[in-house]
Amino acid sequence: MLRLCFGLLALAAAGQAHVGSPDVFYEGSAGPYHLLVTIRPPEVIPGVAELEIRSASPDVHSIRIVPLPVTGPGTRLAPTPDNARRSKEDPQFFTGSLWLMRSGSWQVRIMADGARGSGELSVPVPALALRTRTMQKALGAVLFVLGLVLALGLVSIVGAGVREAQCEPGEQPSARQRRRAHFAMAGTALVVAAVIYLGNQWWSDEAAGYGRNVFKTLELSPSLEAPDRLRLQLRDPGWLGFRKTDDLAPDHGHVMHLYVIHVPDMAAVWHLHPEMINPGELLQRLPTMPAGRYQLFGDIVHENGLPETVTTEISLPQIEGQSLAGDDAGGTGPVLGNARETVFRLPDGYRIVWEKSADRFRVRQLTLFRFSVQDPQGQPARDMELYMGMAGHAAFVREDRSVFAHVHPSGSVPMASLALVQPHLVHLMEHAGISPTVTFPYGFPTSGKYRIFVQVKRGGTVETAMFDAGVEN
Repeated sequence: MLRLCFGLLALAAAGQAHVGSPDVFYEGSAGPYHLLVTIRPPEVIPGVAELEIRSASPDVHSIRIVPLPVTGPGTRLAPTPDNARRSKEDPQFFTGSLWLMRSGSWQVRIMADGARGSGELSVPVPALALRTRTMQKALGAVLFVLGLVLALGLVSIVGAGVREAQCEPGEQPSARQRRRAHFAMAGTALVVAAVIYLGNQWWSDEAAGYGRNVFKTLELSPSLEAPDRLRLQLRDPGWLGFRKTDDLAPDHGHVMHLYVIHVPDMAAVWHLHPEMINPGELLQRLPTMPAGRYQLFGDIVHENGLPETVTTEISLPQIEGQSLAGDDAGGTGPVLGNARETVFRLPDGYRIVWEKSADRFRVRQLTLFRFSVQDPQGQPARDMELYMGMAGHAAFVREDRSVFAHVHPSGSVPMASLALVQPHLVHLMEHAGISPTVTFPYGFPTSGKYRIFVQVKRGGTVETAMFDAGVEN
């Protein structure tokens, strides 16, 4: 019975199912209104996604929200939108919640109405069951005692009914009636025990079925082929039975964005782009790298818009590789914990400055991370270029590597996912003007020490800077 009681409350979180950053951050425009959107997907499916939307201007009168699949006929069959709630203290801040009913790639369509008319945007959201939860021991003990009382009470009621129901007031039950009551109580106890056993078996089957729905990321197996060829094999761990490894969509023109980080000091990073040579098999020619242990984070996006971060570790010997070319880039810096300064000096005298808003940050608090590129005289750089269609790229990595987030100036949404719901907007973003200042919207999911890798392109060269951040609960 205790196990059954525990099961009755067992559908939420105990352990992270994958490396990543669960909340979705997006900065964009719904028609004439500039919005900053935070979506906190549920950790169980079906579940409720929580939304926070901030308007940059005060002339937004109302915001409506509705969930839709990214692909399929459901994209044309939108349910009635819900109204987001305007904050009484801050009229430019709206909140809302939406049910996501099945696992997969979803979008949240946001419709804003105001003094300048109406507009809408869509934000891709992965809906994945990430966790299971066990009941608190104290609550389980209380429920066990209450269940035991109910079971004993039922047996006692049946016994009393058989023993005394036909007796006149004041009459004592006969020996025959007491024997019948004992048999009835024994039979009732057997029935109650059978119900508890069958209920426990039913719940165990349900829990096992739900456990199979908990998200399992693709497995990544690396192998080094002399002298500088890194082969990466993607394998399906069996999640939901229909996973694919050959349905990867190009994101910024690449099927995988591979971050190779020297650990544990995180003093060196390479942002590489392996090429797929067979279904689920990729190959990367490595640059010159020192011997050591490296953590690999591979960002991929499936054709249905669902993003994943695959990860593994590998020990490498000294690599005498080829020069970095194309979109491949890398850099070195101080060991983790020693990049507390807000100025990172580049080899050619230029520098990247973190316009820091706080010394420490709070968990799940959306922050705009703003970085500016300056020449040796401290003036804004004038030779900025797009790096893979964006003003810059940033990676936020926790000290123990349990969190990895690849973020763009538009947020944490991959461009391949965004292109499925806002193809015209992606085209405009990739042809926007280039500023020497780039901003990344992000919120740390857990407390601890983080390294931030920032990459921008200027004068034909991709520059890499490193900064450290401390995050409190």
